[in-house]
Amino acid sequence: MNAPLSPLPDGRAEVRSFGVDESRNKVLAYGVFHGTHTGEGGPVAPTGKSAKADYVYAMDFEGDKIRHAAVGVGIARYVRQAGLGETVGSAEAVSRG
Repeated sequence: MNAPLSPLPDGRAEVRSFGVDESRNKVLAYGVFHGTHTGEGGPVAPTGKSAKADYVYAMDFEGDKIRHAAVGVGIARYVRQAGLGETVGSAEAVSRG
């Protein structure tokens, strides 16, 4: 099994804003993921194309532990920019809790 970022060996996350709502025990983080499709292990041969995708993490806390986290990622634009396909959908969301 390949590592999740093996097709994007230069993949990195850039946090652009971070907010804390102490009264609701919530934290939000917005950022941009950058990567270039140069590694093996993806759904297609490496394209050499760079891409970026916006993402938002929303986290609920109980004390100092994360109780629930959800992430929204603008994956469709990233997939097109990196040459991985035309579209995956208008938006993808993954929730963990």
